[in-house]
Amino acid sequence: MEFRYLGNSGLKISEIIFGNWLTHASQVENDVATASVRAALDAGITTFDTADAYANTAAEQVLGDALKDERRASLEIFTKVYWPTGPKGHNDVGLSRKHIMESIDGSLTRLGTDYVDLYQAHRYDSETPLEETMQAFADVIRAGKALYIGVSEWNAEQLRAGHALSKELGFQLISNQPQYSMLWRVIEEEVVPTSRELGISQIVWSPVAQGVLSGKYLPGAELPQGSRATDEKGGADTIKRFLDDEVLTAVQQLKPIADELDLTMAQLALAWVLHNDNIAGAIVGASRPEQVTANAAAAGVKLDDAVIARIDEAIGSVAETDPSKTVSPESRPA
Repeated sequence: MEFRYLGNSGLKISEIIFGNWLTHASQVENDVATASVRAALDAGITTFDTADAYANTAAEQVLGDALKDERRASLEIFTKVYWPTGPKGHNDVGLSRKHIMESIDGSLTRLGTDYVDLYQAHRYDSETPLEETMQAFADVIRAGKALYIGVSEWNAEQLRAGHALSKELGFQLISNQPQYSMLWRVIEEEVVPTSRELGISQIVWSPVAQGVLSGKYLPGAELPQGSRATDEKGGADTIKRFLDDEVLTAVQQLKPIADELDLTMAQLALAWVLHNDNIAGAIVGASRPEQVTANAAAAGVKLDDAVIARIDEAIGSVAETDPSKTVSPESRPA
């Protein structure tokens, strides 16, 4: 496993991050989830990403149980706050001081830890003053409940405003967690340049485009049984934007490139994401332990400029690059 610094900080994280969105306490049984966490640890993954909203808090509990016997100082545990949890009452959503302070305590209890390494704003909250949100995060840090603060799916303007306030309050905003893959490149034009300037890294989700870049979905063919595209608990909704025959045909052109490099198509997709020096880590999920092991092997893989050019030629025409096509605050919590 290779490690990278997270933003302008001294915190190192594994290039491949294990995440449990859509899997733990949802798509897979708890024993399989625990086995997948064990496979991640065996592969050298030390960084684990979750959120209180995943499976309405149950995913945090599953992850905490799976990690309970590990040396805490050897792990980097990330979680998030914003989306409704519990009974979903009027103060159970957003980035108000009340919701943040109650949510961090709930997350720590479920994860079985005294602190998280990174606490992230799961979306930008346009209904709460940013000053209130950042002051609450500063107090969470000073209370020792989180070591660092990050955000998820914030645009360049929001990152700049949040970064400025964090400096005034004596802490750093060090990361953003956007969607990013060969097929979804909307952060490249504005978010990445701004982040480089501010000392913010990206921790990216869906680097294999919900499995589409693994090559298992073929143009004109029936969807594989048991795949995310057939999952009625939420997986099918998240992947459908990529299940276009033009996109799937382009994706198949990546197979010869992967074969020449002795990589799986998923490993090629992960290596492509990590080729961007503003990416600190790529989050992978898994419904089976062997998926984690295979994906972890993408760490440290270097792609030269000629390979990057071939990938762009094969798939660039179907990639989304419009920076206005961000994940909206109303979309499901990724």
